[in-house]
Amino acid sequence: MSRQPVLVRDTALEQRAARLELKVLEQDAQVAELQSRLDDARREVVRSMAKLQSLATRAEAASGMAEAEIALQALRSANGSNSQPPPEYAQGTQLLQLSTAEFDQQNYAGALYLSSEAKNAAAAGRGRVASNDRGGGAMRKGETPFALPLRLQTTGRANVREGPGAGFKVVFTLEGGTPLVAYSYVDQWVRIKDDGDRSGWIHQSLIDRRQ
Repeated sequence: MSRQPVLVRDTALEQRAARLELKVLEQDAQVAELQSRLDDARREVVRSMAKLQSLATRAEAASGMAEAEIALQALRSANGSNSQPPPEYAQGTQLLQLSTAEFDQQNYAGALYLSSEAKNAAAAGRGRVASNDRGGGAMRKGETPFALPLRLQTTGRANVREGPGAGFKVVFTLEGGTPLVAYSYVDQWVRIKDDGDRSGWIHQSLIDRRQ
């Protein structure tokens, strides 16, 4: 008579995952609230500028919009074709669309302001791409950058692999409590770099925020 395999639940891991999910929900709500306030403030600025037509000319607004479009195209190209564009690309594109709408309504000051915001978003995106490049290696297919580099540490002895998967070669091993910086992820694998400038991939279950 064969015995059925016994499944052992890791209660501590399940509780940690549940806490993290709640924390993510909380942070998402905070980000959404801050973004809503920023959008409201931006709309108020644009409305105020509509009353001050002398602040910018049609030519200045058109030039600013063209510069923003070029900056966003450069950002998309810099990020490579095998990965998702950074969130600043979508933000900048939306701002450029708003700029175009204000331009069509002859609010050239508002259009120039929004195109400048789009260029700022593109510049922030380029900074993120450069930061991700410091993570080591070219971006992989499906790789998603974090909004900011994350300061983490290992939760125990952990293997770091040359790619995002258990089938990749182990390039080095870290002891528990080793500080890391995480730049991006593919599924449950995180691209990291340690204080010795060594880079690789580690499973997310082996890392946590620094104490």
